[in-house]
Amino acid sequence: MLLPWMKLATDTTMLAFEAQMVIWTRVSQAAMGQGSTAENLLMVTEKVTAFAEAAATLATGGSAHKVVRGYRRKVRANVKRLKR
Repeated sequence: MLLPWMKLATDTTMLAFEAQMVIWTRVSQAAMGQGSTAENLLMVTEKVTAFAEAAATLATGGSAHKVVRGYRRKVRANVKRLKR
């Protein structure tokens, strides 16, 4: 019974660290004048899309674990894309 909660806590903590990496990278790029309009638009639209997907997951009986996994997948993709 404790293991699923520990897994959720670990995944949520990792999501926080990964999200901070994305934020740091985007802010650093903007500060150096390397940000783009497309990236700024993506920052906003991806949050709206992710929220809608999370709401749909929960509304159809999905778990918090599934929502966090989905967010982590998107954030990791951002980290990978921004590091190029």
